[in-house]
Amino acid sequence: MTDDYLARIGQLIRDARQHRGWTQSQLAEALGTSQSAVNRIERGNQNISLEMIARISEALDSEIVSLGYSGPMHLRVVGGRRLSGSIDVKTSKNACVALLCASLLNSGRTVLRRVARIEEVYRILEVLSSIGVRCRWINGGADLEIVPPAEVDLGSIDQEAARRTRSIIMFLGPLLHRMDRFRIPYAGGCDLGTRTVEPHMSALRHFGLAVTATEGNYHAEVEPGVAPQRPIVLTERGDTVTENALLAAARSDGTTVIRNASSNYMVQDLCFFLEELGVRVEGIGTTTLTVHGVPEIDRDVDYSPSEDPVEAMSLVAAAIVTESELTVCRVPVEFMEIELAVLEEMGLDFDRSTEYAADNGRTRLTDLTVRPSKLEAPIDKIHPMPFPGLNIDNVPFFAAITAVAQGKTLIHDWVYDNRAIYLTDLNRLGGRLQLLDPHRVLVEGPTRWRAAEMMCPPALRPAVVVLLAMMAAEGTSVLRNVYVINRGYEELAERLNEVGAQIETFRDI
Repeated sequence: MTDDYLARIGQLIRDARQHRGWTQSQLAEALGTSQSAVNRIERGNQNISLEMIARISEALDSEIVSLGYSGPMHLRVVGGRRLSGSIDVKTSKNACVALLCASLLNSGRTVLRRVARIEEVYRILEVLSSIGVRCRWINGGADLEIVPPAEVDLGSIDQEAARRTRSIIMFLGPLLHRMDRFRIPYAGGCDLGTRTVEPHMSALRHFGLAVTATEGNYHAEVEPGVAPQRPIVLTERGDTVTENALLAAARSDGTTVIRNASSNYMVQDLCFFLEELGVRVEGIGTTTLTVHGVPEIDRDVDYSPSEDPVEAMSLVAAAIVTESELTVCRVPVEFMEIELAVLEEMGLDFDRSTEYAADNGRTRLTDLTVRPSKLEAPIDKIHPMPFPGLNIDNVPFFAAITAVAQGKTLIHDWVYDNRAIYLTDLNRLGGRLQLLDPHRVLVEGPTRWRAAEMMCPPALRPAVVVLLAMMAAEGTSVLRNVYVINRGYEELAERLNEVGAQIETFRDI
C-alpha cells in the first residue's frame, strides 16, 4: 500500500474508534497488540494487511473499515518446504470454552490466562456479552476477564453466535441454577452428522431440568430444590455431557456422584477450575466423579487452562508429513501417550524432554522433538477410545500420517457419522484412501502428494489434515473458506510460517 492509502485507512480507523468511544489502548487490547502499534496504524506509519484491517473492522463493529472482509478467508500454500525450530502448543480450545461456560456459576470475577483467541471462543464471548456478562481482554490481550451480572438477560441472547457453536449446550448446567424457565438456541458447530443431546438431558433431569426442543430452541423448565437422589450414570461417556453434569452439580447443595464420566483433558481442567471456586471434586482423572456442591459461589478466581493435546498432535503430524525435524513444546503428554506409542511402533524417531508442570500446576507437559523417519503402517487398525485411549479428535491426523507410511492402514472413526468421509478429500492431493463405509477408511501409502485447489471440509480436524497434506505437496495449493480451522486454532498459518511453512492468508475482494 502507498503512504497515501495508509494515511487514509489510518484516518478511517481512528474515526471508527472514536465513534465507538474507545481509546487506542482499548482497541489494542481487543486486537492483542500494543497501543503504540495502533498509534502507528492510525498515523499511517505502519504497513497493514487486509487481514488486520478485517480484524479491526470486526473489533470496532464498523462498516467503514471493511476492506478485505467482503468474503470468506482462504489459504494459499506453497508446499514441499521443510519445517525447523520449535513451536509452542496453545491452550486447549475445549477447556477454554468449558471454562467460559463455567464462569456463569460464579458471581465474582473470573480471570482465565492465555485463552486461545479462536472463533469458537469468540462465539461464546459474543453470547456471554449479549446476555449481560462483562468480558474483556486484559494484559495486552493475553488473558480474559469475565464478570457476570446479577441477572442474565437471555431475551437478548445473540442467536446467530449461539447457533454457530455446539458449546452453547453447556449453558444448561449453569443456567438451571439461575432461573426457573429459560431457552437457548440449538447447538451448532462442525458438520459431523447426527449427534444426540439426549445424554445431556438424561443427566440434567436429576437436577430438576426438563427440556423440550421446538422452533430452533431448547425450552427449559427447572423444578426448584431438586437434587440427585442416587448416582448419575451417564449413558454416554462424552466430554461435554460430563462437563454439563459437573456444572449442574457444582451449585447443587449436597453430594453428586457421576459415573461413566469422561476423564479427558478438558474435563480435568474444568474440575481443577471448580476446585478454585470452592467446589470439592473427588476422582479427577477417573470415570467416577464425586462433587461436593456449594449453593452460592462468589469468588475472584485466577486460572490457567492447560495446553491442547489435539493441537499438539496437529503439530507433530505437520512435522511427520513434511519430513521435518521440529520441536513441539508444551505437549500435555498424559493425553498423547497412546498416540506416541502407536507412532513409535510405526518407526517414528522422536525424543521427549523431562516432564514439567503446566501453569495450572496439575497437567504434565513435555517437549517433543520429531525427526524425519521411514514409517511402516501399524499392525492394528487406528480407532479411538475414551481417555486414556487414543483421542477421538486425533484420529483424523493418522489419515495423513499413515498416508506417508509404507503399507495399508484401516482407520475406524466410529464416533462420528460423517468425519471419515471428509478424510477422503486427501485423494484430491494424491492420497489413496478408500471409503469402506461411513466410519471406515483404508489408507495406502506411501503417498506422493500433489498440489490442488479445493474447498475446506466442514469439520475442524479433517480441514487441518488437508492443510497439512498441502504443506507436504510440491507446488501451490489453495484451501478455500477456512473459517472452520479458525474455530479451533489460533493463527495456525502464521505460527507454521514461523517454523518454515509458506502459507498466505487472503480473501476475495
